[in-house]
Amino acid sequence: MKNASSQFCDVVQPQILGIHPYIPGKPVEELQRELGLTKVTKLASNENPLGASPKVLAALQAGLSEIARYPDGSAYRLKQELAGFLSVGSNQLAIGNGSNELLELAARVFAGPGDEVIYSQYGFAVYPISAQIVGATGVEVPAKNWGHDLQAMLEAVTDKTKMIFIANPNNPTGTVFGKQEWEEFISRVPERVVVVLDEAYLEFCEFDGYPNGMDYIERYPNLLVSRTFSKAYGLASLRIGYMVGCVEIIQYINQLREAFNVNHYAQIAAIEAIKDQDFVRRSVDVNRNGMKQICDALTELGVEWIPSSGNFVCAHFGDQAKQVDQALLQQGVIVRPLANYGMSKTLRISIGTHEENQHFIDALKTILNELNVA
Repeated sequence: MKNASSQFCDVVQPQILGIHPYIPGKPVEELQRELGLTKVTKLASNENPLGASPKVLAALQAGLSEIARYPDGSAYRLKQELAGFLSVGSNQLAIGNGSNELLELAARVFAGPGDEVIYSQYGFAVYPISAQIVGATGVEVPAKNWGHDLQAMLEAVTDKTKMIFIANPNNPTGTVFGKQEWEEFISRVPERVVVVLDEAYLEFCEFDGYPNGMDYIERYPNLLVSRTFSKAYGLASLRIGYMVGCVEIIQYINQLREAFNVNHYAQIAAIEAIKDQDFVRRSVDVNRNGMKQICDALTELGVEWIPSSGNFVCAHFGDQAKQVDQALLQQGVIVRPLANYGMSKTLRISIGTHEENQHFIDALKTILNELNVA
């Protein structure tokens, strides 16, 4: 008899065996249990430190009486709100259980064994996972200055290429590319190749000349734009995102999407969140100030960092990165190690409130002083 842990390996789809699951940030409660800490600051998952809009919270409270009902499988009201906000047709929208689901659905629609899916080195971990799930061959293009090398990605296109995943700004590095570089790229991608532009962090991006994906949807039918309510809108726990594209492609994605993939409360929250753009602007202001606070401190401490257009920043700690990460945990600060991205000497720090950022800064100063003394 085979070992219980491997008795089904012969019948599992071969591409599944080699998948390395996405590793989320350590939960606050887990660290509290492990170390018995009362004060914990989580700067690991790019969450909104302000939480959600008070208007969203009020709408959720009012909607509790519907908890026994199935959600609207078509997300009609949310699509109407989004269509007006984005100036697109509601039939150009797919709503997902987080944008992650939509990224995977797009791969399932267009790619399979024998096909190729292109993505960048240091790109979001879900891109290679999505390719592997469907049995396609992932093609990782070397990064340029920690970000996308769009010219090299274009040159990587072959007759087998079905999809290209691109993030702007990029997670985990925070890098961003401009309008001219993007337009040269998208205009040369073959029409048969679907380009997924992941804009999970666009609300935080203040890069001059940022190419908003929505400006290109009508011109390029092979373009899909993916966005989320998890970051600037503060709805991460509800898992809701959306994808915009031409009617035909969105129809295919909706055919594959599960009937009740987005719960009722996520839909309620997203509708109210769209209406409260003042909250989004306040979140962006907090992020801008917090980014300066953390980056100024890193510079003062002699720590190199990658300029970021997201709500996080990557800092280089060399061979001491793992040691620094563990020491931060001991001080009640959770950041994100990036060894699974091939960046073992780098830690990603999400931007928190002023107080949370200061907790990280004070802890880091203590740790670096101790390391230098040692």
